[in-house]
Amino acid sequence: MGLIYGYDIYLHPRNVARALANLAELAPLARAVPPLEITLPGGDRLVLPFTSHFKSEPVDCSTSSTLELDMSLMFDAYDALREYAQTNGPEPEADRRIQIGYIYATIRFESLLHPGYTSVECWAATSGMSRLFARSANIRKAFTDLTADSGGVCCLFDTGDGAPEQVCWLNGELTRETVSGPRFPDRRALVATWSDSEK
Repeated sequence: MGLIYGYDIYLHPRNVARALANLAELAPLARAVPPLEITLPGGDRLVLPFTSHFKSEPVDCSTSSTLELDMSLMFDAYDALREYAQTNGPEPEADRRIQIGYIYATIRFESLLHPGYTSVECWAATSGMSRLFARSANIRKAFTDLTADSGGVCCLFDTGDGAPEQVCWLNGELTRETVSGPRFPDRRALVATWSDSEK
């Protein structure tokens, strides 16, 4: 099995629709498949430029604990992304952004770290993309910006192999801590710092 690296964003459930709308803004303008209609818990409806299980049929999450999305996102073609584009394609668009392949997202409406928060877990589809996730400051910035713009409380970079998770963004600030590390010996210590974490 290959590498599976990803960025996990944690936010209040009230901000899920906003986070998904912000993700949609990173999608390419040209689409070969129909848009996807989503009904979120609580009744909010969105139309997204993604698929779910590679299908475009409407998805009703009103009684579901998770939502699976297949996404193609655009990133600024600088740093490691420029090298990746030269060897893996496709070419950058006119606005100097590139697609890097599928990114899979699992939205857990009650996150594994704290049931009072939703997680948006975005992971790379291939080992090459996983390495790019680890190397590219622009990809990291895209996900920390997404966390900030969506009212998130935390963004983690997770290699999925048991290595310490990297805390990239926490309660409004960029950071480079680890779990487990001196500041956060475990996930419980991290969650305790989240705004409104006791509510």
